[in-house]
Amino acid sequence: MEYGPVLAIDLGNALFKIANADLATTFRVSEQDGDGLAGQNACRFGLSEDWTGDLTNGLLKLGDRARSLHGLSSHECGLLTVMRCYDPADRAHILRLFEQAATQPSRFCYSTTIVSSTSHRQPVFCIGESSAFEGSGGGMVGLFIFPRFQLPTTVSVTPS
Repeated sequence: MEYGPVLAIDLGNALFKIANADLATTFRVSEQDGDGLAGQNACRFGLSEDWTGDLTNGLLKLGDRARSLHGLSSHECGLLTVMRCYDPADRAHILRLFEQAATQPSRFCYSTTIVSSTSHRQPVFCIGESSAFEGSGGGMVGLFIFPRFQLPTTVSVTPS
């Protein structure tokens, strides 16, 4: 399995990566994997939930958990609406990942923090893939992973 070039930006503890997708090896979910792409084993460590994106209208569709944890009232929304709760320092990088994935089949991942109105900080990991660019279409599928902990309002992580 070979993948195209990978863009990785390391900003301290942040993670932003994108790779050209090998469409012969798309993400597959089998009955043995349990619910969602991460499977049932992830339940102990965090919540996971699939999401989809439609490149023809720019809408993302989130499940109940992701919608709630992102502080959204609707399951369908634009990328900028989803990103409003993200750490402001990460937004431009995440936007660039989605822009690149919207122009060619790609796989990408990022991690950031959801900052709620009560200043709680919830880490979130996102893994996604764009495909089906034939004609004027295109779509994305992905997975949000929300670890089962929140960070203090001010975080100081020292690399080892």
